[in-house]
Amino acid sequence: MKLARFLCGMLAALSVCGAAIADGYPSKPVKIIVPFGVSSGSDIIARVLADELRAQLGGSFVVDNKPGASAIIGADFVAKSAPDGYTLFVSTNTAHNSNPSLFKKLPYEPIKDFQPISNIVETPFLLMVRSDFPANTVAELVTWLKAHPDKASWGHGSSTSQVSGASFVKRAGVPSIRVPYKSSPQVMTDLLGGQITYTFLDLAAARQYLKGGKVRGIAMTTARRSAVMPEVPTLAESGYPGFDLYSWTGLLAPAGTPNDIVQTLNAAVRKTLARKEFQDRMATLGSEVKPQTPEEMHDYLVAQLKSWTEKIHDAGIQPE
Repeated sequence: MKLARFLCGMLAALSVCGAAIADGYPSKPVKIIVPFGVSSGSDIIARVLADELRAQLGGSFVVDNKPGASAIIGADFVAKSAPDGYTLFVSTNTAHNSNPSLFKKLPYEPIKDFQPISNIVETPFLLMVRSDFPANTVAELVTWLKAHPDKASWGHGSSTSQVSGASFVKRAGVPSIRVPYKSSPQVMTDLLGGQITYTFLDLAAARQYLKGGKVRGIAMTTARRSAVMPEVPTLAESGYPGFDLYSWTGLLAPAGTPNDIVQTLNAAVRKTLARKEFQDRMATLGSEVKPQTPEEMHDYLVAQLKSWTEKIHDAGIQPE
């Protein structure tokens, strides 16, 4: 009995000590780096998460957009930041899973240089055209592209969009010029302006454009239809079986961030993801919550890196 009481006392003391450490964080503003522009899917999710973390942990959580170079600018900034818990990274598969195969050399190591905290959501991508474009289905788009090879073009502002587009072009056998952009809002500006024919955009960012009625979604990139837009068929249903692409959005920190801070943030994120209000809000963006422990997210990143390496190879994309 004495031993049991002693052990319980020790556990209680450790719990109090751990809580004290957690209570001291954050003691100054926390920057949440987003490697894409304002109004991109990851930016929208980051701002919702920042509000939740602020409410739970107190202090200031500020979103800082560092778009450009297919998320390399933002990822490199975070990788080289002090691992003290005051620089966080709301990132996607672009920085950690696709870039290693899309670029010959990166200024950061996608797995080694980051401390996973938790995945947040997984999001499908949507094949989109202008609302006045003369194609309502994938088959009609393919027919138009083959009939107008001099006007056929597509844009992308993320690696998932790039891989989706390249995979589609290769499998459909259509002529189409690739136009890269720093971020999805720039892609949409040119799509609406008629400078490009079509694009693939994550559903979280696409929703705001769809509401305006100026663009139309004609296919989902995932294996199954989205609950948000069940009327839109998948590319697999549209004649391209096996087409299954989606992006993830998660929270990371620089490698070496203290474990007590990592665990504090993980607990706050998981509490947020368990709230029905948050789940419903993400559902309106077409995203599904995917809470993970730091260890689970590490394994997820490694598995996703292998998967995206295979997808990029199959799409025939050569590294730049």
